[in-house]
Formats: sequence, C-alpha cells, structure tokens
Amino acid sequence: MSLIATLIGYLALGAAAGTMAGLFGVGGGLIIVPALVFAFGLQGVDAGIAMHLAVGTSLATIVVTGASSAWAHFQKGSIHRPWFMALLPGLMLGAVAGVFVAGNLSGGLLGTLFGLFVLAVAVKMALGLTPKAGAARPGKLTMGVAGVAIGGISALFGIGGGTLTVPWLSRCGASMTQAVGTSAACGLPIALFGAVTFVVVGWGHPLLPAGATGFVMWPAFLGIVIASVPFARVGARLAHVLPAHVLRLAFATLLAVVGIRFLL
Repeated sequence: MSLIATLIGYLALGAAAGTMAGLFGVGGGLIIVPALVFAFGLQGVDAGIAMHLAVGTSLATIVVTGASSAWAHFQKGSIHRPWFMALLPGLMLGAVAGVFVAGNLSGGLLGTLFGLFVLAVAVKMALGLTPKAGAARPGKLTMGVAGVAIGGISALFGIGGGTLTVPWLSRCGASMTQAVGTSAACGLPIALFGAVTFVVVGWGHPLLPAGATGFVMWPAFLGIVIASVPFARVGARLAHVLPAHVLRLAFATLLAVVGIRFLL
C-alpha cells in the first residue's frame, strides 16, 4: 500500500471516528482502537504488536482531541478544579502502570480484554444505564485510588476515561455538566502519560513498522487528528436530528459486534 493511499485511509478513519464520537457522545478511543487494528492488519503489521500499536496511537490522538475538549469545558467553567487536582496524581500513576501491564500482555490477550470491556460498555448503553447521582465526599486517598483505577484501565484500552470518570464523579455529587467537563480534563493526563509510556515501552521493538516510534504510529496519528476534529462537529449536528434512543441502540449494537469480533 502506497504512502498516499495509507494516509487517505487514516484520514477516512479519522473522519469516521470523529463523526461517531460526535454522534454518540463518547470518546473516539472505542472506535479508533478496533479500526486501527483492522487497518494495521491490512498493512501487514504483525498481529503480536498490532493491538499495542493501536492502543498507543489512540492515546496519542486523544492528547490533541482531549486538549481541545478540555479547553472548551474550561472556558465554560465546567471543570471542578479540586476534584481534578485530587484525581490527577492517581491518573498519571495509573496511566503509566496500565501501559506497563499492556506491554506485558500478548496481543491476543490484550484484544480479548478489550473485547470484554467493549461488550460491557455495549450492555450499559443498550440498557440505558446512567450514573446515579450521589452526595459522597471522598477524601484525597479515595480520590487518589479512584484515579489510579481510572487511569490504569483507560490507558490499558486506549480511551480517554470518560466511561469511568463520569459515573465516579456523579457518585461524588457532581452535576452532569461538572462530571463531563472534569472528565474531559482528566482525559488529557491519561492520554499524555499513556502515549509517552507506550513510546518508551515499545522503543526499538523489532516488529515495529515504518513510521512508528515505540507503540505510536505517526501517519495514523496525523490522519486521525486532522480529520476527527472537524467531523466531530458533523456528528454532533446529526445527533440533534436523530432520535436519542435510536442512537443509543445503534451504538450499543456496533460496540457489541466489535466486542464479539475481538473475542473470536
């Protein structure tokens, strides 16, 4: 496959990921990771590292898209700074730990775990399960432990962490606006520390394809970042046109298919 054809393919992937992220209201990692695994397979990337390369590249793209989202929420005043600062040390530590866990897993096992995670998210969306509001006021230690768990799982699967952070903050008493805004801010350190650690963990791996530094594929990163941001706006516009329950069930079905495909 020529360089131009490859870049066009990554641009198309970014457009699709951005549209679906805007349409379904979730981070692009759940879309980008399986799509990259498929794309890397077409390019002949060794199956032993394709999953690691997809997760690392997904986190690298979230650094850019997450920064844009976090800045928008900051301008609107929807980031709860004390909660963010309480979670931050754990998020950074967890992200690094999650990558080292991923680095010690085979590509097949990492893919299986990703499939199970995606199926769990699909069930949650299909049943319309929403985070229950609470009034808990956890201390710094509890918030730190929660940050480690959120950062570790998110980095392991190449996502920004909103799937985990929003429910946790809702239980802590945050309004949905605060939970989403603070979650967007939390996604940035997860993605940054996770992506950098994936570069370090994969540095010099003998199976790496051209264009990769560690477990980050730069042509894919470039194509996805260029296309995903503007197409996320397209998806957001579509979301205001299509019925909410149809969107939820459609995305749950898509995730279920992806999850089963990884398990098989």
